[in-house]
Amino acid sequence: MLVALSAAALAAVAPWAPASAQAGGTSIGLVPPADAAAAKAGGWKVLDVRPVPPLDYIGGHLPDAVHISEQAFRGPNGKLPYQIWPATDLANLLSKAGISNKDKVLVYSDGNNVLGSSLVAYILEKSGVPTVGILDGGFSGYKAAGQALTKVFPSYKPGVFKPVNNPKISITLKELLPLVGKANVVIVDPRPKGLFEGTDQLFIRNGHIPGAINITWQSVTEANNPDESLKNAHKFKSTEALRQLFEARGVTPDKTIIVSCSTGREASLQYIVLKHILKYPNVRVYEGSWTEYSATNNPVATGP
Repeated sequence: MLVALSAAALAAVAPWAPASAQAGGTSIGLVPPADAAAAKAGGWKVLDVRPVPPLDYIGGHLPDAVHISEQAFRGPNGKLPYQIWPATDLANLLSKAGISNKDKVLVYSDGNNVLGSSLVAYILEKSGVPTVGILDGGFSGYKAAGQALTKVFPSYKPGVFKPVNNPKISITLKELLPLVGKANVVIVDPRPKGLFEGTDQLFIRNGHIPGAINITWQSVTEANNPDESLKNAHKFKSTEALRQLFEARGVTPDKTIIVSCSTGREASLQYIVLKHILKYPNVRVYEGSWTEYSATNNPVATGP
């Protein structure tokens, strides 16, 4: 079974969180629709991160959900076109959404934008939020389960969010380069096959970091379920299926795992699966990903 936040967990710090998370780190779990409906009663803040324009949010959202598009969390940094904003900017954004440092935050999106949910959940962990939930099945799964929706915009006071940056969950290019090719290090690349193999000519240089393993982001959810009634990019596969998927490719908990994609968005989903669902102890995101790497003179691999 997947790690999930039960109704009881919504009223307290998640009891399934590892000791390190309880002691000051962040725990991220999956929240079933029925429990998400009780989020307010459990003291959770809810973020609807569906892309702008916010017409989907206006047309209906979870009760008390505040809309901040996933795009609001990133922008240019003077070197790269689309990176996570610095801690001070994130703190300002979260404060305006009514969130304070110690709040528990539930995140959801819709369509194929599970990557938006995972990205924001990752950013919340990076910002030191202690407990984060992702709505399993997303907005469409919640709606299909018959849970309450509203068009009412919530009224709230601004939060008090002090800037926090957790550097332990990411890795820079300078830190990454000495690890490439090491036997105890695995680089997971969740991009589409064409981008990974270099046949799609999108970037300055095309291909992947030498030694990287291509496990697409869709493979960890029901995005490609052959049964149309079960197809849902926001519904995570079972824990056992996820474990088999990664272990079959040599991605095991005894290794250091680095996840790299195009801009860090796809990587956030694999990161959450590996660290928070499968409980791998050493997982980090290369946030610069192929956008940064492709603009350097470092070696590039192509093909499978």
